[in-house]
Amino acid sequence: MSTIQIIVIAFAVIALIAAAGVFTIAWRRGPRPSAELDPEAVRRDRSAAPSEPASEEEGAPAPAGAPEDGEEEGPPPPDPLTQRPEVTPEEYGVTRRQFFNRGVLGIFGIFLAQFGIAALAYMWPRLKAGGFGSKVNAGNVDDIEAELTTADGRVQPLFVPAAQAYILRFTADQEDSAFAGLPVVAGGLIALWQRCVHLGCRVPWCESSIGFECPCHGSKYNAHGEYEDGPAPRNLDRFVVSISDANELIIDTGQVVQTARSTGKSVAYPQGPSCL
Repeated sequence: MSTIQIIVIAFAVIALIAAAGVFTIAWRRGPRPSAELDPEAVRRDRSAAPSEPASEEEGAPAPAGAPEDGEEEGPPPPDPLTQRPEVTPEEYGVTRRQFFNRGVLGIFGIFLAQFGIAALAYMWPRLKAGGFGSKVNAGNVDDIEAELTTADGRVQPLFVPAAQAYILRFTADQEDSAFAGLPVVAGGLIALWQRCVHLGCRVPWCESSIGFECPCHGSKYNAHGEYEDGPAPRNLDRFVVSISDANELIIDTGQVVQTARSTGKSVAYPQGPSCL
């Protein structure tokens, strides 16, 4: 499992834990029961309230509606708080707290679902035979050998689109190169990834210099994909290759091999004018 896959899985686990925490908090903090006023207590409080002070001026007219001497005070006016109808939770529906909690959970759930789908799509194995990311049959070795040299005897790579790779001959001794012990040479053939290791541009072949030269930022590699010049940090990446029982070259594009800049070069570069 690669480092990127481990990071994606870690983010997915953290997101699941956060979602579980939000859901637990929202579930425990349900709607609080509304406080109801006791009608009898409200009536007692109103009857015990102090009356309005009498007017200090003699002969001041009594307030409108005030009982005159000798008349009994009537019942207090009805309290609108006690007269309001009671509403059940089924009638008023969702509270603001419930609406907010459900909204947060819904938005977070949508984000988590999108993240999970993207993570699964990234880590899902490519099951299509012959596609990039799996083993690609590049063809018969003898046929490939016939296409790796021009009519005048110059080196020429064979590009395999399904593998995004250049096939070339490895003319040096592998044990004396930077690729000793690596499964990147089979039947004297290598498969170089077309992607520049600097910023990912496609690196074209330069027929005059007999090497690969990136037009984006000037990185250069020889015919074996070894670093020669420019900002590239290492050699061209290459795929694991093997020869089948039917004498066919198999390129495993699911296994990319990275190597550091070679100190001792296995092939000369440049062998002519540069294309850049």
